[in-house]
Amino acid sequence: MNNVSQTYKSLDTEEFLDIHFYRKVGYLIAKASEKASITPNTLTIISIFWGVLAGHLFYYENIWINIVGIISLVIANSLDSADGQLARMTNNKTQLGRILDGLAGNFWFVSIYIHFALRLQNEGYGSWIWGFAALTGFFHIFQAAVADYYRNAHLFFIKGVSGSEFDNSTKVIEQYNQLTWKNDFINKLFLANYKNYVKQQEILTKNLQRLVSTVKELYPNQLPDWLIQSFRNDNKPLMKYTNILTFNTRAIVIFISVLTGHLIWYWIFEITVLNLIFIYMVIRQEMISKHHLTLVLNAKN
Repeated sequence: MNNVSQTYKSLDTEEFLDIHFYRKVGYLIAKASEKASITPNTLTIISIFWGVLAGHLFYYENIWINIVGIISLVIANSLDSADGQLARMTNNKTQLGRILDGLAGNFWFVSIYIHFALRLQNEGYGSWIWGFAALTGFFHIFQAAVADYYRNAHLFFIKGVSGSEFDNSTKVIEQYNQLTWKNDFINKLFLANYKNYVKQQEILTKNLQRLVSTVKELYPNQLPDWLIQSFRNDNKPLMKYTNILTFNTRAIVIFISVLTGHLIWYWIFEITVLNLIFIYMVIRQEMISKHHLTLVLNAKN
């Protein structure tokens, strides 16, 4: 791929900051990695170290150390962008890569949350801050997981199975059960985490699951153009909300909170603004899915 735009998942699902910064930086990293025979999973693992380091550097009440932490998190996300771009460039997309990609983000934010809580305790907050951290972390997990699910659902409808990373828990559990702890310890461990992740995605997406299941059954080879266009038109406006609930918006609020010395602002933002966006997104997406399920069934009848 000789053009950075060819490494996008889809223009529908790309954010402004990704297109104008992270994808460009990621493309350069991916091109260099391809020449050096570095795999996408290696980039993902390296990003974990940068993201965890960022969380640690946010602990210190020193603006210059915090700025280095911000740069570290930007590097981590650039590597996270590069791993997917490299996978698409080299056609080296694997389920393990998707699992590692999700785990990387979890490691980053666990580090950030722990070091935020430690710093807030140093500033005089009581031990209740750990409960607040756990609560916001719980919401964060659901927001990010469901947002990722919706984004892949959108890619499924506009690009098909090959263009998305759309899994269901039944399939993942079957894969998990086929492995043994004795012979496949690492893969089984990864799948144990991944099946729980997919289950989280499915808790609030019942109509979407019914729609996807029905579409796969009725149109196993190719989705009809009218369905692709209709779903895209209705669902595309929701992509900006899925993007808000993934990384960039969170990172900007984290950076502001760290630079101003008010770390608690990030968690307040998480538990209020992001939850309101999340609730709206789930309700709207389920309505869209229910509507298109009716259209599909009527079209077949």
